[in-house]
Amino acid sequence: MDQKDTEMNEKGVSSSTSGVVVQVREKKGALRAAIPYMPFPVAVICLFLNTFVPGLGTFISAFTVLCGARTDLPDRHMCCVFWLNIAAAFIQIVTAIVMVGWIMSIFWGMDMVILAISEGYREQATPQQL
Repeated sequence: MDQKDTEMNEKGVSSSTSGVVVQVREKKGALRAAIPYMPFPVAVICLFLNTFVPGLGTFISAFTVLCGARTDLPDRHMCCVFWLNIAAAFIQIVTAIVMVGWIMSIFWGMDMVILAISEGYREQATPQQL
């Protein structure tokens, strides 16, 4: 067993005994990164709207970008991010006929809530807790 661990370490692959911490980051596409960080109640309302009327919550969330909501696209202009959200809402509405847009719309709303929860935690946490 020890020989196997040392072989793996020599090849550059760390074993569980070496104590290496690996951090994984999700790479988001432009549409997914354009989802705004909204207050929790607004995100829940958008999820509710997306569940029953595909694309409506995404359409409303686009206007929160114009109101100053932060996104994961800091290098893009506010109007560009707004139109990316409008495009996502349009895709959800058009593809809702074949159920793809409806499912995408629900997942989009769930992402809004997840981002709202993570942002709320970040605001309440002290710098030592992060």
